[in-house]
Amino acid sequence: MHSSKRPKRGRRNFLLDVLLPSLFARRGGVRHSPSFPMLTEGQLCLTWVGHASFLVQTPRHNVLIDPNWANWMIVIRRLKRAGIAIRDLPDIDLVLITHAHFDHLNRRSLREVAARQPVIVPEKVGNLVHDLGFEQVREMAWWDHWDFAGLSLTFTPAHHWGARYLADRDRGYGGYALSYSGRTVYHCGDTAYFKEFPEIGRRLRPEIVLMPIGCYDQPSKRVSHITPEKAVQAFLELQGRVLIPMHFGTYRMSYEPLHEPAYRLLVAASRAGILSQVHFLHEGVPRIF
Repeated sequence: MHSSKRPKRGRRNFLLDVLLPSLFARRGGVRHSPSFPMLTEGQLCLTWVGHASFLVQTPRHNVLIDPNWANWMIVIRRLKRAGIAIRDLPDIDLVLITHAHFDHLNRRSLREVAARQPVIVPEKVGNLVHDLGFEQVREMAWWDHWDFAGLSLTFTPAHHWGARYLADRDRGYGGYALSYSGRTVYHCGDTAYFKEFPEIGRRLRPEIVLMPIGCYDQPSKRVSHITPEKAVQAFLELQGRVLIPMHFGTYRMSYEPLHEPAYRLLVAASRAGILSQVHFLHEGVPRIF
């Protein structure tokens, strides 16, 4: 139902159908000034900034993943405000970057949050962040593991691509599993569906899964983003307990309407019997798990 009435791919024009309407759309969303909770042992707090950007907090750590406050990415306009201003963040202990694409590695945002803390990036992405003010730049390959002040980090495979520029050939990409005090949060990064989800689930037992659900109806034929239906399948294979959708509603980078990924996810989750496990976060509002 969601796609049968659309023009065929060859008859669509990304400039006319997506980019130009986005220029005149009213920017939505609300920017909050949150009060971050004091966590007790065993608690986690997640705050969705927007798109793929999250603040993950434990009682000992404040970790930013893919921080991006950009209102423009070249010609793509942000259509929903970041839920929190950079100045309202707590002191950040660690920054994680899933890959080098402009909507995940935003140099201006990174420069503003850099305060002599470490940043972790995929292999061969370090040269993009060395000059931004981080104390340490650590590159990771798939299944690499690092312990940071009691926080266990694993860099996971994904089915995507890592090039920032056309000439790039070999930059890495992936996701991160963060484990602390028996709790595990898994940020999938950008990914299409692939056959490694059961292996990731078996190895890491993620409890909370930050799952992308948008940007699947792309102008190119590249299959690099997961559909909502496949996101549900991947979540089941990961054997997670909580599915938190991301990577939708902020930038329109493909043909599907901004509201469609969430609707399709709810339908697929209902059919799979996991609707109660889907938790939509409001941008800028901390949520304790």
